[in-house]
Amino acid sequence: MSKSLLRLPFIRKGSVSRPAHRALTANEVRQCLRVAFGATLGFTVSKIMGWNYGTFFTVYPMLLLGLVPILNSHIIRQFLANAALVTTFVFVVQGMFGDQPIPMTIAVVMIFAFMFRCMSNGANFLFGAVGMVGLSMQLHFASYSSASVSDLVMSNVAATVLTVFVAMFMHLLIPDIEARPKPPVINKPDSNRRHEVILATTVATLSFIVFQVLDLQGSLSAQVSSVLILFPLNWHGAGRAAVNRAIGTLVGCNIGLAWQFILLDNSGILWFVSIALWISVMLFARYHMLEGGGSGAGFGAMTTMGILFGQYISPQQDLVYNALYRFTSVTVSVALTLLAVYGMHRLLNKFANTRFILDSGST
Repeated sequence: MSKSLLRLPFIRKGSVSRPAHRALTANEVRQCLRVAFGATLGFTVSKIMGWNYGTFFTVYPMLLLGLVPILNSHIIRQFLANAALVTTFVFVVQGMFGDQPIPMTIAVVMIFAFMFRCMSNGANFLFGAVGMVGLSMQLHFASYSSASVSDLVMSNVAATVLTVFVAMFMHLLIPDIEARPKPPVINKPDSNRRHEVILATTVATLSFIVFQVLDLQGSLSAQVSSVLILFPLNWHGAGRAAVNRAIGTLVGCNIGLAWQFILLDNSGILWFVSIALWISVMLFARYHMLEGGGSGAGFGAMTTMGILFGQYISPQQDLVYNALYRFTSVTVSVALTLLAVYGMHRLLNKFANTRFILDSGST
């Protein structure tokens, strides 16, 4: 069986299934600071400027600064390229086929397959991962009858550009102390790659169809969760990811509720909200580091806070209902997605060309 050498984009100590119980290294502390300050800066700028879709400005820095510990030209190119592709897809395809379910579903299948193929290949994991999250959020917002596609696209472009500048500033202001180790080279059979791409694409498409058919416009976090638990690209990793995502969402919602009660009528004061966000993201970033930097409970709690603060907190709207509804919808979404992943895993394993081999060294 032919094998290809893949290079993971990063290497960590600890994993989402077995978080390390240790003190953070100097590099990890600095990465926590970069994530916390970066997300808070993106959130604050979007609120000061009065830009729509604050979730983009809050979550994108978490992705770029949290999923990869370094910043170089290759990573920046991936981030900008995925934004260009997703923006073009939403602007053109959503505009042309938004009211035509069959052509729209076919187009979604094609771009999902491309994104997950990039993730499965390893070196372009960030391109596919950020692209899937951004695409899911934009397709969700675009389904709103009151949404303006041009406003959505421009907000995404602005958030992408701002995130790159924020990331560069954070790495300049808070650089690593020690050089990062080179990423490991792993062997992955072709059957594993086929298994991962087909499984993830099918389940993500089913999630997209369900949310569109049922018109679940208030369930952004639930739809994003159904994508995030697919990041391991296989059943064995998705099970752990689902549990961690549910735990992270529960913790994030509870912390959001706690801040709502602490702030009370002061939730309209931007600086108070920004400080609350920074403290929360800093705590979750620490656990994210102990989980090895993967899509675990810490990352789930971070993105939950980013969505809650970025999209729902305002002087006229509090977090209580949104936080409670968010946890319920995420739990249901994660459970159903996990069932679909298991079903596809069993089906694909019946064929030699798509059988997943556990001892292959794949993620």
